[in-house]
Amino acid sequence: MSVAMIASAADRRLLDESRGTRAMTWIMAIMLFLTVLAGALGLGTLSAAVLLDRQLAGRLTVQIVEAVEAKRTNQTALALAALRASPEVTRAVEVDHAKLAMLLRPWLGTDGADPDLPIPAMIDVDLGVASDAAVARVSAAVRVAAPSARIDRHESWMSPVRDFMAMVTWLAAALVLLMAAATAAVVILAARAGLETHRDTIEVLHMLGSTDVQVARLFQRRIAIDTLLGGVIGTVIAIGVIALVGLQLAALGSDLLAGLSLGARDWMILGGLPVAFAVLATLAARQAVLTALGRYL
Repeated sequence: MSVAMIASAADRRLLDESRGTRAMTWIMAIMLFLTVLAGALGLGTLSAAVLLDRQLAGRLTVQIVEAVEAKRTNQTALALAALRASPEVTRAVEVDHAKLAMLLRPWLGTDGADPDLPIPAMIDVDLGVASDAAVARVSAAVRVAAPSARIDRHESWMSPVRDFMAMVTWLAAALVLLMAAATAAVVILAARAGLETHRDTIEVLHMLGSTDVQVARLFQRRIAIDTLLGGVIGTVIAIGVIALVGLQLAALGSDLLAGLSLGARDWMILGGLPVAFAVLATLAARQAVLTALGRYL
């Protein structure tokens, strides 16, 4: 199917396009504005989820929960030796006691720096292979060396956050599909309304030898131009809003929120939405007009 995007002066007069921008353009601008925002939310959340998975994969925290300081220190040294001797472990570093006290200060106040307070020793561990079997072997080795050790897998306690991000991503994708369906419905209604408005003109065209396909091409061309123009307007405004939100997120300085960023591929997808919606509107308009002409005229 070949569709010319620029209507001739006669076509514009025939379809009353000289009256200025129609409501269809602004409807499409609003719909593309919402669609681009939903798409940016989904793509940004997906990027953050991928970054989170990459950061947490194979990461463990070993806590040596022992009240007696001498035993705690001894078990910490044994646990470190066992971890560094394990082939699955690529990094094992004890967290500085002063740093732990600083992290506990919002809850314990100045008491967090009390040397008599039995703060558990903590060891950050990175595994080369983030498999359940590797985690089980490392955990077993640590518990043999330090019976009071507790092993926390980062993926387990961050799984609710990961599940929430996945839900937001799927919700954003559903919103984009819903907006696409709504766009097709609006286009079909606009095409049918245009047929009723120009019914007499279309009958004259038929008597002059015009086919249904030629008449449909007039409507689909008009709707494609309106959709593309409105889509570009809505997309430009949405991109401005996304850029503003991105600046606000960057100012917060949060490591988790910093992952809510868009890459070059994401921007290309968002930039292609107006064209995709224009093609969708063109096809919907063509089908609606041909169906209506075949039924009523």
